[in-house]
Amino acid sequence: MTFDNQSFEKESSLPCNENCPHISVTIPIAKDVPIVSDSINKKVFSVLKEIIYFGEKPYTSTEYNGLLNSFIGSYEKLRKDFPKDVFGWEAEIEGSIKYQSDSILNIQIKHYTFTGGAHGYQGLRSLIFDPETGKSIPNHLLFKDQNTFKAFAEKKFRSKYNIPANKSINATGLLFEGDKFSLPNNIFYTDQGLLLYYNPYEAASYADGPKELLLSYNEVNDYLLIK
Repeated sequence: MTFDNQSFEKESSLPCNENCPHISVTIPIAKDVPIVSDSINKKVFSVLKEIIYFGEKPYTSTEYNGLLNSFIGSYEKLRKDFPKDVFGWEAEIEGSIKYQSDSILNIQIKHYTFTGGAHGYQGLRSLIFDPETGKSIPNHLLFKDQNTFKAFAEKKFRSKYNIPANKSINATGLLFEGDKFSLPNNIFYTDQGLLLYYNPYEAASYADGPKELLLSYNEVNDYLLIK
């Protein structure tokens, strides 16, 4: 399996002096093995549709240039509806191969979007695939027993962030839903180990930034179903 990085850019055609709206996307495109590549590329594109949109529903675009045109089009419509408001939109998306082995393909998508408000939103998305089939692997299928791994990860997380074992997980100001520890939405395979990555708002406020926990493979291999 090989990849080509492809880049796409779009700017608004409306007059602009500063904070000119733009969007840029650089993404790895799988090639060489048609069925496998198509599966990977479709999943990556579907995730970008979740990231790049404005309004209540994702755009209906089926290719990258259309997606960028829809994003800029949303800005231009809003600008025409509210011509006196001054605001700039931007989106920066960068995909990369985080990890690749015979059993795992892990694509990372780093993203930042701003469509008004106090600040934009940035984060990381992890997409894990079976390189033989191109099928996406959900997090719960990475582990022999997800609950057993979660209990182990919580102990490590508490140790890193100095949360006493006899206190609630939110005792030091974190924001886990229901005051219960949970695994993050995004788990990365890296050369150094398994990375648990909590984007802003997942476990802490935006101001506190992301939270992460890197666990060596020596620590987690016994828990992993796929390694």
